[in-house]
Amino acid sequence: MKNGQQQLNQVIAIESGVKNRTHTIMSEIYKALQHPGIFDGFYKKYTPAEEGGEVLPPESKLVQLSARQVIEKVTPALTELFDLTAAKDYANCAARGDVVVDGTPLVKDAPVTYLLFLEKQLTDLHTLIGKLPTLDPAEKWDLDLNSQLHRTASTLTGRTKKTQRPIVLYPATPEHPAQTQLITEDVTVGHYEQVKISGAIQAPVQAAILVRIEKLQHAVKFAREAANTQPAPAQAYGKTVLDWLFSGQ
Repeated sequence: MKNGQQQLNQVIAIESGVKNRTHTIMSEIYKALQHPGIFDGFYKKYTPAEEGGEVLPPESKLVQLSARQVIEKVTPALTELFDLTAAKDYANCAARGDVVVDGTPLVKDAPVTYLLFLEKQLTDLHTLIGKLPTLDPAEKWDLDLNSQLHRTASTLTGRTKKTQRPIVLYPATPEHPAQTQLITEDVTVGHYEQVKISGAIQAPVQAAILVRIEKLQHAVKFAREAANTQPAPAQAYGKTVLDWLFSGQ
């Protein structure tokens, strides 16, 4: 549709399939967001404190999903759905309005039906972004440019083992032998070196995206109220809108 117009009946013929496909993708992501642990990972390596000490294998957990992957999966699906709906609504409706944010028109001459559609999609998108897990503020995170995941500096934690040793309660005398007792104590036998890894989103980035969505929601409502009846050809706006929303990612 970006390279030319389609007939309205062609758009209607494929609309249901595109809607169902987008709904499936969004449902899968919402389901994944019910398990925030899949955004987390770690790697830790154990080193015995003494040569010849007990050797333990390293442990790790892979990040199964990242906020970047969620956005990258959502963007093409919504772009297709936004553009298809725009083609149908532009052909179907004469009432139009401009969506203007901070003086910049993001969507021009949009039909009222498309503005209503955008309002619903932005509400859903606001919910989705708001549910993305954020990086733990108690940790210092750095972005790994290779994996595009955040990780912490390595930390060391000790591993202890309970051992018993005797202590003398009463020393020996000419008349009586010494009295002793076994006590249990924790002895450090090694340490773990751990790096935390996360696919969660940075809280400031999440907040900035939510502010943009809310600003765009207001602009769409204003455009709907000010819609007029001037003619305009169908346009594709999905990429423009979503690029702007996620430009801070």
